[in-house]
Amino acid sequence: MTLPATASNEQRVTSNESPHRALGLTDAEYERICELLEREPNDLELAMFSLLWSEHCAYKHSRKLLRQLPTEGERVLMGPGENAGAVALGNGQAAVFKVESHNHPSAVEPFQGAATGVGGILRDVFALGARPIAVLDSLRFGELDSERSRFLLDGAVRGIGHYGNSIGVPTVGGEIYFEAPYESNCLVNAMCVGLARSDRMLRSAAAGIGNPVVLIGASTGRDGIGGASVLASAELEEGEEKRPSVQIGDPFEESKLLECCLELLDRGLLVALQDLGAAGLTSSAGEMASAGGVGIDIDVSRVPLREEGMEPFEIMISESQERMLAVVEPADLEPVLATCERWQTGAAAIGEVTGSGRIRVLRDSEPVGDLPVEALVDGCPLYDLDPEPPRSWTYGNRATLGGDATAAETLAALLASPNVASKRWAFEQYDSIVGSRTVRRPENADAAVLDVPEAGGAIAVAIDGNGRRVACDPYLGTVEAVLECAANLACGGAEPLGLTNCLNFGNPEKPLAAWQLERAIAGLVDACERLGVPVVGGNVSLYNEGPDGPIYPTPVVGMVGELPDASRAPGSAFAQEGDAIALAGPFAPSLAGSELAKLRGDLDLGLPQTDLAALAAALAALREAVRAGSVASAHDVSDGGLACALAECAIGAGLGCRVDLDPLVEKRGVSGETALFGEGPGGFVLSGEQRALQELASSDLPLLVIGEVGGEQVAIEAAEQSLSVPLAGAERAWRSLASRVEDS
Repeated sequence: MTLPATASNEQRVTSNESPHRALGLTDAEYERICELLEREPNDLELAMFSLLWSEHCAYKHSRKLLRQLPTEGERVLMGPGENAGAVALGNGQAAVFKVESHNHPSAVEPFQGAATGVGGILRDVFALGARPIAVLDSLRFGELDSERSRFLLDGAVRGIGHYGNSIGVPTVGGEIYFEAPYESNCLVNAMCVGLARSDRMLRSAAAGIGNPVVLIGASTGRDGIGGASVLASAELEEGEEKRPSVQIGDPFEESKLLECCLELLDRGLLVALQDLGAAGLTSSAGEMASAGGVGIDIDVSRVPLREEGMEPFEIMISESQERMLAVVEPADLEPVLATCERWQTGAAAIGEVTGSGRIRVLRDSEPVGDLPVEALVDGCPLYDLDPEPPRSWTYGNRATLGGDATAAETLAALLASPNVASKRWAFEQYDSIVGSRTVRRPENADAAVLDVPEAGGAIAVAIDGNGRRVACDPYLGTVEAVLECAANLACGGAEPLGLTNCLNFGNPEKPLAAWQLERAIAGLVDACERLGVPVVGGNVSLYNEGPDGPIYPTPVVGMVGELPDASRAPGSAFAQEGDAIALAGPFAPSLAGSELAKLRGDLDLGLPQTDLAALAAALAALREAVRAGSVASAHDVSDGGLACALAECAIGAGLGCRVDLDPLVEKRGVSGETALFGEGPGGFVLSGEQRALQELASSDLPLLVIGEVGGEQVAIEAAEQSLSVPLAGAERAWRSLASRVEDS
């Protein structure tokens, strides 16, 4: 039998290498497996262990740290350990959501990697009985002048659009960053939000001795074999052919599967339901058995196949898409199979729940593998990290903007920067309004707003992260990612109910990545505790390294918040000529780690300290002001600083602005340049009637009236700096990315 091969950072595959090493297991891990089994595993069992003990499935370098995360909250209905997290809304409704990565598959085959990333996160959500109502994506690529990066960008964006549009779930938000450290290893993180009745949600735990185990969905093939270990648990290397490890998606098959599963759940015909993702049947059966404290028998001869001659190990670890594993009661088996037939989705009873506490793999009723569930799922050793902070900036710098550029030239360069410029060319490939819930969509507001009349209100959703700033300071950069996401929700008047995260880092066996991961999780813990936002689930993606080194450490944060009335959520663009413009919040700008520092090739370690208590209070005050209808527009200060935020508000409205930042310069003791282009959390550009804005000022929400909406220029004074850019020119720079992508 030929086994799938992988390699860890320290152990490379050779022709005479031990089978366990070829599968990514260390000698110590193999010895541990033999101790747990009290014998040597056969080839099938070894393949199953290699996947469930891989980094992607076992979280063996991060699980100890993840235990620190705050997961409790009065609105939390389901937390970590389930297919997705869930928080309570009104009227017995629940928001179900999760974010996951599909980084390494997308670096190998971007279209299918990104498409199946969307398919997988959709299944995680409807596995709980929730109907998916929104998708968001967070993408990272190398610099845009790289041919490889443009190839990956094009494929990933098309893959996301293909799957989401075909299945009829709107893509309502996201982000795209371009930084050199992602050149060899792009990041594709997908988030899904669903809506469910809280009393009808289903857990994944198998139950009921003798209950049939039913495989629902597409037939099983060889695509994706070894994906969890080959791609997601090892560094990418040049010259390795790994396309066969990338799954192939079919959104039309998934659409039928989704509707079929939701009907089965609505009719109460399922005891448990689990997505088949990484490691396929091995993972789904093992996790269901572990969660229920039972055993499961799987007969591979009953599994519907689309390829002849598949070996038992191939069937058990195949990652073919659009499949779910269900547990049903014997009396419900025929109705389940009949419902699947009506939806034209495959279904077969392939096993049963047992009281053995073991996963048994049979072929034509003859055992070919027999493993204790506890050993397979929970027996993997967990490792302590060996962190060491860097002594200097290790990612390199490349200057694209001279230090002698004028303020107007600097603003134009920042607006045209791929990280700041409009991504409309990308999100226009996505259907953002299918389903008729979308009230605020990309470039219309800082967070997507979705109407949820079933719950008597609305929700806002956002996804955020900035790997460059986390590389400057992993703790503070991660705190800022949480604050940025909460700020986007606050601009729509939404209160965060729960958080999901995707932690994208390099090789945890190396001191730098270990330190970054440890400090980032500490920042995530502190920020969530201060804001009172529970972590309900997430994903860890490690070994994101290529021949040129690791990615920026990139924790991506997704949040779901609640607001009472979607119609009162303001947009980010100025509303009308003559409105006053105010800067609200405890904003303390700095050029450290900023987009301008990147353009000047001036990146280094360190970010300014943040006052979490003050920032949390400001977010709460802003949220209440928005809900009260006191502001006509709200936009947080982010990439490119205050000048870029003002320009974006003006471009969105087709109205210029006249602004004086001298009060900020005096209050914060910063230069005019820093006031214009400095970054940091806690800054909000508000517009509206001047008296109403001034009445918002408080100790929790400091506020400066800085200008007025109107004219055809973006005109800003800031101490020694001043600029006046025609609105048409600012918009031309901001929208220039589309032509650069198309021309390349």
